[in-house]
Amino acid sequence: MKVMLAPMEGVVDYLMRDMLTRVGGFDQCVTEFVRVVDQKLPKKTFYRLCPELHNGGKTPSGVPVRVQLLGQHPQWLAENAQTAIELGSPGVDLNFGCPAKTVNKSKGGAVLLKETQTLYDIVKAVRDAVPAEIPVSAKIRLGFEDKSLAIDNAIAITEAGASELVVHARTKTEGYKPPAYWDWIAKIKQHTDIPLVANGEIWNAEDAQRCQSQSDCTNLMIGRGALAMPNLALSIKEGVAPMPWSELAALLIQYSGYEIFGDKGKYYPNRIKQWCGYLKRQYPEAEVLFNDIRRLTNSQDIVDVLARQADV
Repeated sequence: MKVMLAPMEGVVDYLMRDMLTRVGGFDQCVTEFVRVVDQKLPKKTFYRLCPELHNGGKTPSGVPVRVQLLGQHPQWLAENAQTAIELGSPGVDLNFGCPAKTVNKSKGGAVLLKETQTLYDIVKAVRDAVPAEIPVSAKIRLGFEDKSLAIDNAIAITEAGASELVVHARTKTEGYKPPAYWDWIAKIKQHTDIPLVANGEIWNAEDAQRCQSQSDCTNLMIGRGALAMPNLALSIKEGVAPMPWSELAALLIQYSGYEIFGDKGKYYPNRIKQWCGYLKRQYPEAEVLFNDIRRLTNSQDIVDVLARQADV
């Protein structure tokens, strides 16, 4: 079984990847998307979104990180895929699942699920542009407004030469509303011979087992669930219980050491408050923490609150 950390725009950046992979259980990460329009992007763009390229394409704890590209033009995606590989990415992932309206309006992400031929052309161009031994994966949803093209899209991506396909088991229109239609992944699996990865609505080990059963898929990708329970990957693999709140509070304190130069100290307070929104699903204490820190803007003040909860 492989457990992958999902790319979440504006949430799972390199600092969060570092934190969650240190907790353990993850076999692979995918970056937030690199937006490709009509040019070959400078190296600094890749290094900004994937600093792990300075570390052989791995997090500090040794988990591989694959660069994800998002765009509509096969040629430019292919050229930027070459750059990603030259800089050390262990593979290239293609985003055909982003549901954001701003992205879809500019013909990126999930809107391309309406265009089976475009999916084929993009994957084929990228596959041909990078060495044969380099994995080229894609992430899709079941469709845009409905699921009518789900199987056709998966077949096109497979025939274009993709190495792996991650399927978020909902359409763009369904967004993140439960349920996830894991059984559709099993339907797709009947029409493709490349490895599939199931994604969507996996919040605990029991969800993971049900997903694997209904999707006929061993490999999983988790995103929001990992933010709600940072040791979810370990729980899925080894059956460990959710980490106690005191341990999690200590983890949040450790996260306070991650400040981005030049951000004027805003990164940590904003991210901790954002993280609390996910943690509330698993930890009632997160609601209390959020209320205690909602008006705080100084990192040390937040750490002081956490220290009392962590009993450190």
